Amino acid sequence: STPVGGLASIPLRDGSKVTLNTHSELRVALTDAERRIELKDGEAFFDVAKDPSRPFIVEAGDQRVIAVGTQFSVRREGAKLQVVVTEGKVRVEGRDGGTQMLTAGAILHSVRDSRLVQQKTLYEAQQALSWRSGYLTFEETSLADAIAEFNRYSAQQIVIQDPQLAALRINGKFRSTNANEFVELLHEGFGIQVKKTEETIALLAE
Repeated sequence: STPVGGLASIPLRDGSKVTLNTHSELRVALTDAERRIELKDGEAFFDVAKDPSRPFIVEAGDQRVIAVGTQFSVRREGAKLQVVVTEGKVRVEGRDGGTQMLTAGAILHSVRDSRLVQQKTLYEAQQALSWRSGYLTFEETSLADAIAEFNRYSAQQIVIQDPQLAALRINGKFRSTNANEFVELLHEGFGIQVKKTEETIALLAE
């Protein structure tokens, strides 16, 4: 597990590697027949060692992501699931019995039995995983969505107090644990006013 703002790289006995993002928890069970990971909450990137005799299974709520040798991430927020594949193929299975094959560059968004798959370039898929190096990358991202990402990494939450700011589009690469630098750049670039307390960073229009 990792605390809020934490990042951890964990080697597994089978040669696979797991990178855990902020505020995440998983359990690992390796047997002679399979490699089973339960992602209880948060986000993890898996660099899976090839072993055709032992499938690598990530369980996230009612869904399973299955691979043999590949690289992919799984993010779980309640009933919401996101899978990003950067190498090889994975199979996603839902409680409804439906399956979805994903190849490198694919990004899957799922809520219970509904799934949306976007086939991106490998570069775009890698950008979605820039958190592994401690950064968040935004390309034409709404300020509301960018703030939602930043708030995963800090106990001090950013709050938009003027709704018209939510739709602003953000581009750039920012250190995930440095929200103060992010809001300072918002002030300089957009003229957004910033008010801070111990618990929140409020954003207001001029």
